Amino acid sequence: MLCSGFNVVGFNWISSPAATELESIVLDWMGKMLKLPSSFLFSGTGGGVLHGSTCEAAVCVLAAARDKALKELGGWENITKLVVYASDQTHFTFQKAAKLVGIPPSNFRLIETSFSTGFSLSPENLRFAIEDDIKSGLVPLFLCATIGTTPSGAVDPIAELGKVAMEFKRWLHIDAAYAGSGCICPELRHYLDGVELANSISMNPHKWFLTNMDCCCLWIKEPKLLVDSLSTDPEILRNNASKSKAVVDYKDWQIALSRRFRALKLWVVIRRHGLANLMYHIRSDIAMAKRFEALVGEDERFEIVVPRKFALVCFRLKPKVEEEDLNCKLVEAINSSGRAFMSHAVLSGIYVIRCAIGTTLTQQHHVDALWKLIQDKAQSLLM
Repeated sequence: MLCSGFNVVGFNWISSPAATELESIVLDWMGKMLKLPSSFLFSGTGGGVLHGSTCEAAVCVLAAARDKALKELGGWENITKLVVYASDQTHFTFQKAAKLVGIPPSNFRLIETSFSTGFSLSPENLRFAIEDDIKSGLVPLFLCATIGTTPSGAVDPIAELGKVAMEFKRWLHIDAAYAGSGCICPELRHYLDGVELANSISMNPHKWFLTNMDCCCLWIKEPKLLVDSLSTDPEILRNNASKSKAVVDYKDWQIALSRRFRALKLWVVIRRHGLANLMYHIRSDIAMAKRFEALVGEDERFEIVVPRKFALVCFRLKPKVEEEDLNCKLVEAINSSGRAFMSHAVLSGIYVIRCAIGTTLTQQHHVDALWKLIQDKAQSLLM
């Protein structure tokens, strides 16, 4: 309501100094909550920006990485040599973003994961893929590592992957869209170990941080690379503040020229709740997910497919040959009830049901009611 009422369009500093300065402040606040190195903060040598979604952030960092690499290679004709790496659990938005910045789809490497590694990306398999591409005359460009994948909540080994990226001098981006919020809690911060080796990192407060859509934080070590790739300097926008290079013009940190006052809603969330209450929210959701996982484990008709990660539980009805599509029918029955909404994923060929707890008002009685609904629908199907 406040954002709409103010109707601030802070595309450059001079159009709304308050919007720009507040954004810089809340990005540093958020970064400090996550204990990011000073190299990602305005108070250090880096900086941050609020995008609408991870897809927008991915396009921007891929464009910056692309332009940096093409400058080193000597021209745009080399774009067909550039290769992007990710796991088969990485969000599909990065494939879309790579295509949008001109990387051929055939140059996007989805490295297979498995149950044995908890669906995290193997540094050894990454190295093999990079070395094979180099032998073929291709140029490794960009690696995306994830903290909290969408299908299973898997976490990639950031420190080990960072060392591989540094060895080949390639861009490392960390997609912490979902689980990054949890890393404000000291007991979960270790998932970010190795973040100092990354070039950029993004997380979405609108997923698990009590913040309304749309709000994606992107931090980058070298903002100049982002600005060099995305900047525009028409005569009509020239002003003394921008010429001084002493201010941030966020139009040069994003795809579009215009932008909403997203910083205001994140500022309100942080000021309203405070760090202690935000950590309580994360821990409460995790506790409810643990409870749900325990309830599933007590029912012999069901099984946990992947151990709980954060507040995400992946489970299914135990398989029977004659009922192989039963879990799909169960999801449809739950969702068509109008009382809950569940999603699914396919992990190594296995259809799993996802229980993701993370919305603002969820309480334990909702979780208990959900499990009762699941049991009722399962009983009807089995009968």
